[in-house]
Amino acid sequence: MSRTRRVLVVGIDGVRLDTLNRVSTPHLDTVADAGFLAPVTVAEGTPTMSGPCWATTVTGVNVSKHAVWSNDFSGHRLGVFPDFATRLSRQDGRRTYVAAAWEPLVTVADGGPMFRHPTRLTHHAPAADTPEAWERADESTVRDAVSILTHEDPEASFVYLGAPDETAHHLGCGAAYKASIASADRRLGDLLAALRARPSYEREAWTVLVVTDHGHRDEGGHGGGSAVERTAWLACAGPDITAGARPARPVRHEDVAAQVYAALDRTPDTHWTLDGGAVPTVPRAVLLGMDGTLVDTERLWLEAARGVASAHGHALTDEEGAGVLGRNRADTATLLVQLCPEPTTLAGLESELEDTFLAAVEAGVPLRPGARALLDRLVRDGVPAALVSAFPRRVVDTVLRALGGEVFRTTVADGESDRSKPFPDPYLKAATRLGLPPGACLAVEDSPAGVAAAEAAGCRVLAVPSAAPITSAPGRRVGRDLAVLPREWGNGTSTGRPVRR
Repeated sequence: MSRTRRVLVVGIDGVRLDTLNRVSTPHLDTVADAGFLAPVTVAEGTPTMSGPCWATTVTGVNVSKHAVWSNDFSGHRLGVFPDFATRLSRQDGRRTYVAAAWEPLVTVADGGPMFRHPTRLTHHAPAADTPEAWERADESTVRDAVSILTHEDPEASFVYLGAPDETAHHLGCGAAYKASIASADRRLGDLLAALRARPSYEREAWTVLVVTDHGHRDEGGHGGGSAVERTAWLACAGPDITAGARPARPVRHEDVAAQVYAALDRTPDTHWTLDGGAVPTVPRAVLLGMDGTLVDTERLWLEAARGVASAHGHALTDEEGAGVLGRNRADTATLLVQLCPEPTTLAGLESELEDTFLAAVEAGVPLRPGARALLDRLVRDGVPAALVSAFPRRVVDTVLRALGGEVFRTTVADGESDRSKPFPDPYLKAATRLGLPPGACLAVEDSPAGVAAAEAAGCRVLAVPSAAPITSAPGRRVGRDLAVLPREWGNGTSTGRPVRR
């Protein structure tokens, strides 16, 4: 079943990262655990104020382009570099929603609005400039947002919570500030519950981003260049991110809008001149198919099946040949028993297939493009890897001698799980042996049967087709070759993931 992509961005104003790690935030932890939580450093030259930081976050361009230099937006260039809700609404006809209490975000106050033309808008201005009034405004904002997210169908939404920032301004970063952060987390929980309550939720693929704009000095206030003021953070989870992943490079505010477009499978127009990009992540483990994925054995397996079938009086058609790719010897032998006119036994066909194929493998099997670069990178970065094959152990061990068995923490061969591909059992076993949930693992496969097995296990998938075509879907990317991962991971510099209790 194809799932519909949706995205929710929750902006929580002025939450210090070091304070966040001392407050109980179970709902934010849920997002972080399902994806990542990483620090964001406010870019050099960008004032540590809400206006410039939120403008960079929602437009995907830096301050020199959007020209929001303070909390008075006068002179901005948001018409040239609009927010993601406006771009998606005006250019793509998508339904977008924005909810905020801070007036310049959604009204003409102080040179606004920052969000120019979302499809739907909620605004509850605080009755007074006090922490209590801001808490009530956030509560009203979330109440409306919950209703709309549950019963209507926005494709991309932004919900802003301002009380923590205002509390810090009035009372500093003490107990009241921590309590306000905890309240914001409770409101985040209400928004997440609203998504789960949607009648169509099981048919949807939601990406959730939670982001702050800047930090605060201990006494409250910001706008300077200290580390606590310049340090923000982003949590992100979705169908294309493995649980517990780490960003492959430092995360920036301008990446948020780009991540929204990626979550909706929307390729940004080069004329937008975005400064951000979707955040590439390194999974906690990589589970690799062997046949046709790392080594070019699909052709050898097909030739072995054709040869055995021919020896028993049947010429495989192209359609029948495609049916053996990614399948184990038992499944292939079962197919041949049905097709071949000359009497034979299932056990005999299995033995012939294995012997024929093994002889071809021992004669030499080439690596698939990018395989060596990927394996070397996994070793270099210490990313646990497992080999998951539909072939018998003696074939796997023969191939391992060419690949280098030291690359893999574990290997799973045919017969070592209750069922083989396209069932999830081999991938479930590999993840279990690595001590990880399948959702924390990226599976790399080349065949529809392998992709089906990995997805049924709960893995994210990179498909690099070798013969049969494979289409992209939420949780499944299609790459040209295996080198796509080392290219995305760059030189290996990573922000890591902040330690949370």
